[in-house]
Amino acid sequence: MTDLSTALSLAEVRLTPVLIADPPLLNTHGVHQPYTPRLIVEVVTADGITGVGETYGDAKYLALARELAAALPGRRVDGLNGLHALAARIPGSGAPESGVDVGGQRGVQTADKLRLSVVSGFEVACLDALGKALGLPVHALLGGKVRDAVEYSAYLFYRWAEHPGGAGQRDDWGAALDPAGVVEQARRFVRDYGFGSFKLKGGVFPPDEEIAAIRALAAAFPGRPLRLDPNGAWSVATSLYVARELGGVLEYLEDPTLGTAQMAEVAAATDVPLATNMCVTTFPEIPEAFAKGAVQVVLSDHHYWGGLLRTRELAAICRTFGVGLSMHSNTHTGISLAAMTHVAATVSDLDNACDSHYPWQTEDVITRRLPFEGGRIEVSDAPGLGVELDRERLEFLHRRWLDDDGTHRDRDDVAAMRVADPDWVMPAVPRW
Repeated sequence: MTDLSTALSLAEVRLTPVLIADPPLLNTHGVHQPYTPRLIVEVVTADGITGVGETYGDAKYLALARELAAALPGRRVDGLNGLHALAARIPGSGAPESGVDVGGQRGVQTADKLRLSVVSGFEVACLDALGKALGLPVHALLGGKVRDAVEYSAYLFYRWAEHPGGAGQRDDWGAALDPAGVVEQARRFVRDYGFGSFKLKGGVFPPDEEIAAIRALAAAFPGRPLRLDPNGAWSVATSLYVARELGGVLEYLEDPTLGTAQMAEVAAATDVPLATNMCVTTFPEIPEAFAKGAVQVVLSDHHYWGGLLRTRELAAICRTFGVGLSMHSNTHTGISLAAMTHVAATVSDLDNACDSHYPWQTEDVITRRLPFEGGRIEVSDAPGLGVELDRERLEFLHRRWLDDDGTHRDRDDVAAMRVADPDWVMPAVPRW
């Protein structure tokens, strides 16, 4: 029998880019493509224990992930604090002092943020393997759970019935392009998953139309928490107008306008709490935003912040400054949802239900989809994340990535919208 030091040594790292189906969900930039790239990370210990993680699969993430994967064998799976330093030494990885920028869908994304997103997938995989090696769930490695189930919110979208030209996979949700469609979508989320709160992705239609949709939700679901997120599509004046119209209706207004300065201006003139996953996404962005009172709720995302351990550090900072905390979601598989659930279970003052795209994702890479019951996911006590890769499904989704002509290997909501409207351009912000 090998000793613990040898058993925890990393022998192999496997990277599998995949394309997963995505519905035609609308946002201020355009529409989701029929398929979204994700990267599945596997780390294998000397004893043959495999841990899994997940992050974005676009080409810029994949390139850095390959460099990091090549540097990991021989290191210990519990050497989590060294992951960030190791990644920062990779040329072009975006060490904080580099000042390099890479393209992002929502404004400029620094290369440092790119590095953090890549490291997050490796950290989760290492935690999964470490938990399996020690016979402990990931939440125990983070200090232990304080709740047995984590509450999630229904994520509502304006959407088309199908992708232009019938591309991708058609579902039975139908279109949702007005208040009645949004309410019907919410009813199905309640019926199928038991969600008790609702978030609407806005910035798609003029503000009065989206105000009407929120009011329709409030009438259909009295007393349920409601949120509206236009992804920074509004001016300060428009943001304040919406806040006045929906005062007392919204749980919070998410990123109504772009940037800390403008968010602070809105926050100073309304009692409606402001949340963000755009102007506070890294630790260096915290001091200005908190000092100016620009946000009242930070929507953490372990991909943005560099993993589960750093998510807990963020929670401690928010607690210190009296800023609320919840979680942002993206188009992901059950691996990321399991990771979200484990870290959320350890945060004592998770103030709001977490976001989740997961019901929209009909394809997965795990053998058993994580079920929502009463809008909650039970926290697994099985070793590691408590999920198992479906090898056959993983190979199928990887084959789709291999066969793709490059159209979907980088997420591009603007390009996807141009399939329906060749004249579509990235809208200037503020749109309204």
